[in-house]
Amino acid sequence: MQDPFYRKQKRSKGRARLLEADAWLDSFLYDGLRSFGRSYTKIQDFFAVFSVRGFKRIFVELASDAMSFAAIGAVLMTAFALSAMDATATGHYNRAEDYSVTFLDRYGNEIGRRGIRSDDSVALSAIPDYLIKATLATEDRRFYDHLGIDVLGTIRALVSNAEGDSSLQGGSSITQQLAKNLFLSNERTIERKIKELFLAFWLEANYSKDEILKLYLDRAYMGGGAFGVVAAAEYYFGKPVQDITLAEAAMLAGLYKAPTRFAPHVDIAAARGRANVVLSNMVNAGYLTEGQVTAARRRPAEPVDRSNEIAAPNYFLDWAFLETKRIVGDSDEVGFVVRTTLDPELQRAAEDAIISVIREEGPAFRVTQGAMVAMEHNGAVRAMVGGVDYGQSQFNRATAPNRQPGSAFKPFVYATAFEMLDITPRSSISDAPVCIGNWCPQNYGRSYRGSTTIKAAFAASINTVPVRLSVQTGRDPIAELAHRLGIRNDFPVTRSLALGVASVSALDMASAYAVFANGGYQATGFGITRITTLRGEVIYEARPDQNRVRLLSEDVVLSMNDIMHAVNYGGTGGRAQLEGVPSGGKTGTTSSYRDAWYIGFTGNYVASVWYGNDNYSTMNNLTGGRLPAQSWKKFMDFAHSNIEVKPLFGVDMAPRPFVIAEGAQAEDGEEADERPPTLSAAAALKLLDLSEKMRQAQAEGAPGGIDQASVQGASTSESL
Repeated sequence: MQDPFYRKQKRSKGRARLLEADAWLDSFLYDGLRSFGRSYTKIQDFFAVFSVRGFKRIFVELASDAMSFAAIGAVLMTAFALSAMDATATGHYNRAEDYSVTFLDRYGNEIGRRGIRSDDSVALSAIPDYLIKATLATEDRRFYDHLGIDVLGTIRALVSNAEGDSSLQGGSSITQQLAKNLFLSNERTIERKIKELFLAFWLEANYSKDEILKLYLDRAYMGGGAFGVVAAAEYYFGKPVQDITLAEAAMLAGLYKAPTRFAPHVDIAAARGRANVVLSNMVNAGYLTEGQVTAARRRPAEPVDRSNEIAAPNYFLDWAFLETKRIVGDSDEVGFVVRTTLDPELQRAAEDAIISVIREEGPAFRVTQGAMVAMEHNGAVRAMVGGVDYGQSQFNRATAPNRQPGSAFKPFVYATAFEMLDITPRSSISDAPVCIGNWCPQNYGRSYRGSTTIKAAFAASINTVPVRLSVQTGRDPIAELAHRLGIRNDFPVTRSLALGVASVSALDMASAYAVFANGGYQATGFGITRITTLRGEVIYEARPDQNRVRLLSEDVVLSMNDIMHAVNYGGTGGRAQLEGVPSGGKTGTTSSYRDAWYIGFTGNYVASVWYGNDNYSTMNNLTGGRLPAQSWKKFMDFAHSNIEVKPLFGVDMAPRPFVIAEGAQAEDGEEADERPPTLSAAAALKLLDLSEKMRQAQAEGAPGGIDQASVQGASTSESL
């Protein structure tokens, strides 16, 4: 046991140590705070020298904020420019198009071109000096002075545009425009503009001014499918760029900013007005005097006539160009001549059938767009209308699989039922309420017939009957048959599939209905019959009538054509009746009147017609039996004039005799348009083959070396 005195002394020492520690801490904090205070005071005294008070403080604060935002902006620009850095690292440039294609119609006449017209073979020193000066005066007067971005030019353009100047003042330098052409897209975003600025600096650091200018002159899009001034001079004026005049150079230099708007083959008045502005720019820039440009003002450039290309079937050509690229694949060739299936007369009739009906009756039904595809029974597309105005919208509504067919999908349901169930067109079926789960579709008139026949239900487009049939067959077989017949787009297999809740295209619907028209054989729509190189070598030839694949049995086709014939004679397609021409088809109208269809066929042709609005807005109660059926009839009336009307497979209706009508009268008393007599497809192909043999013989130096027997055979085997 410890001594009490010892314990007391030990506790006293402990308290003393604690007091010492407390005193040290107090001293440390006191001395530290005083030292910090003195340091803070010194800092304040130092920065007080830079203190700004009063009115000047506003500018200092603004400058400080500007520097902060500039730092943040620099970080963001660097982040956005990372992809631009990747583009320069790869060294790959944008390619305008891979191929140059000349398209011919079914008879061998040129109908248009697609792809590139590009030529970079002319050196910068060989390009006329006034074309270079016109380019610099209009696009970038300080090109040889700036480092990629013309700040003064940008400010000038902003001021000019704010004052309402219509001369298209551009803020981008030539280097910036080249950066966009080489590496970027045409999207209008801040990110793209930042990339453009970075790439402009990169180009200036890696290329000389002359190299940048040469690349720009070779890569700029000049309208008409021409890239670069060399190709544009050949296209617009039919001459080498070295031979163009000052007036022609001014017209070319006016195309850089708006090639579509100022292309001389589109609007010659606008092109000449723009060229006059370019001449004024050259005078203002000091490159030429007013006296030197007077002659060019008085005698403006005369471009080559391209009026025939303006009327080209552009929607068809766009589609055929995509098909051409798909067929030729990775060919080493870049130029092709493509013979298509297009019939110019039928194309004009199809365009008139859509555009005239929309112009006359579209406002009443609140419909602004339409599309049509017409083909022969083997799938050869003779006409394609992808919209009412290609100049306003190049979106091809004939090939885009983004619209619902409504009741026009019902033939796939009935064909599946004829394949799987023991029924005929005259079999009885109940038109009564039917539900799949909590979904209970109703008929158009919200009434029911009770017991009816398959044929009557289809002709009246009753909804409950195909739904009832889909329950018996299952929905997967219906979807499988639709794809088998030609619907290429995938769609969900839902309980409402029987009523056309799927996405299809007018092209695929025509292809599928052609299977019914031709007796059950595959008929995928195609637009190309032959592709040759510029040297005449055949690299592709279509043979649609060989190795035909049967998709439906004759019994199913007979039943389908029987009920589809009834649609036009006593059903919803009454407005599609053709005098003396057996026909069949089906109307289609989607919910809320967003789509209206009529797809029909005769013994000669198949055509699908669609009406609707691009924004999917509701039409004014427009059904497939109204405007679509009217347009289909208008086209088919023309298509079947002056030709032999063929019988329709499975339809007991005799076609009218073949008589070339003269002076036929339309319903309004005016003389109706009649289709001119034309060659049959076989005769046209024989004549085309004969013309190719003649060209080959001429190329070999023996223009008279054609076998006369082949000439006689080609001329007598087919008649008009």
